[in-house]
Amino acid sequence: MRIVRAKDYEDMSRKAAAIIAAQVTLKPDCVLGLATGSTPIGTYKNLVAAYEAGDLDFSQVKTYNLDEYRGLPGDHDQSYRYFMNVNLFDHVNIDKANTHVPDGLMEDYEAACAEYDEAVAAAGHQDLQLLGIGNNGHIGFNEPCDSFIKGTHCVDLTESTIQANSRLFDSIDDVPRQAYTMGIGTIMGAKSILVVANGDAKAQAVHDMCYGPIVPSCPASILQLHPNVVVVADEAALALCPAE
Repeated sequence: MRIVRAKDYEDMSRKAAAIIAAQVTLKPDCVLGLATGSTPIGTYKNLVAAYEAGDLDFSQVKTYNLDEYRGLPGDHDQSYRYFMNVNLFDHVNIDKANTHVPDGLMEDYEAACAEYDEAVAAAGHQDLQLLGIGNNGHIGFNEPCDSFIKGTHCVDLTESTIQANSRLFDSIDDVPRQAYTMGIGTIMGAKSILVVANGDAKAQAVHDMCYGPIVPSCPASILQLHPNVVVVADEAALALCPAE
């Protein structure tokens, strides 16, 4: 696991975007695993700017998103399909037929989750998986629990995650209580993983991810077992980590 220190959020976003841009440049038909939430927004803005400058071509890129709220249609302004359209897909030359987000309205969700994993595998797995990390150490919506769940599945969101996401909704009562998420096995199948983190609220989770025991109570700790992980984090998020 390699840690890249950034001065602040803007520096973190530039550094993370540069890593993704290098992947797209080196392999124009790459498979990207993408994340949502507030942390990667700056990264996506930098990627859009690079595209607009003529430095990036997304025409052959395929994407698979980590997760989606259960019960939200793709055109809901808090769905992750909507988020990806607004923050990246609508602003670059990606073929939306090559962009994939779990269907929040899936009826037979067990079959649909299995099909999502099969689609990721059929695409050759993610060349690069972008991740954020939750205050409680979750990645995707893999919440702290008693075991690492391998495949894409439906999860009950913890109260801390619901509270953290409530800022995006009119009321905390509007926040979905469940989500579909790639499992740990699907994430770990990526050839490379890029984790972005900023702010002192993430400091404990980042420390536990990088230096703590590998336990499902901190799902991100499993990343210590992956051979190619880069963590790009600002000084505040790395406050509890030893200087290297």
